[in-house]
Amino acid sequence: MKKVTAIVPAAGLGKRFGQGGNKPFQMLGNKPLVVWIFEVLESINEIAEIIPVFKKDDMALGCNLLEKFKFSKVKRIAPGGKERQDSVYGALALIDKETDAVLIHDGVRPLIEKSIVEESIRQLRRVDGVVVGVPLKDTIKKILSFGSQGLTEVLVQKTLDRKSLWAIQTPQVFKYSVLMKAYRKAMDERFYSTDDSAIVEKYGGKVKAIMGSYSNIKITTPEDLDIAELLLRKRAESAS
Repeated sequence: MKKVTAIVPAAGLGKRFGQGGNKPFQMLGNKPLVVWIFEVLESINEIAEIIPVFKKDDMALGCNLLEKFKFSKVKRIAPGGKERQDSVYGALALIDKETDAVLIHDGVRPLIEKSIVEESIRQLRRVDGVVVGVPLKDTIKKILSFGSQGLTEVLVQKTLDRKSLWAIQTPQVFKYSVLMKAYRKAMDERFYSTDDSAIVEKYGGKVKAIMGSYSNIKITTPEDLDIAELLLRKRAESAS
């Protein structure tokens, strides 16, 4: 791919995290979460531009952070929308039409590896999209919940075969024309998903999955941040 634009959605409400809810700006080691992500994306030759998406209330904080770290590929910021899909669509509207591909990476997955990002871009040549993920380790059951007045019963309906199930992560990379066409149709039809690949799949796109990393965790709760600290420490020890 000649020219790739990266979008980093970092405008979630963070209700499960607490502590003010601005997860992308929480410290991991000696840097905010999003800085770890920007550093990896900045180092990849194929990526020409990085567009962060911040909540309107976090715009000043985001601008200050970008001024401090001076990422040359971050040239503009998109304001967050009501839903994640609205945020990504707003960022897509800012993209240079000469872009060949769009890479989307969650602003709360700070431990992404450069090699995985590069491989996802390389694999895009023969398909419409590439997602990274990992095979599930746990037994997965489909359940049925019912109840009232605060009392909920959970019954198991069936056990799913995990051999064919992966946990999908980001980055996800798509051909620009395919992603834009799918997003426009989804917005027109008010079809919403928290997964960009699901939108491309719904409108006929061919999406390939490649192996990601179990350490590429999403920071959802304070406990996840503790785990990320341990993984970061282990990574530093392995490199020394």
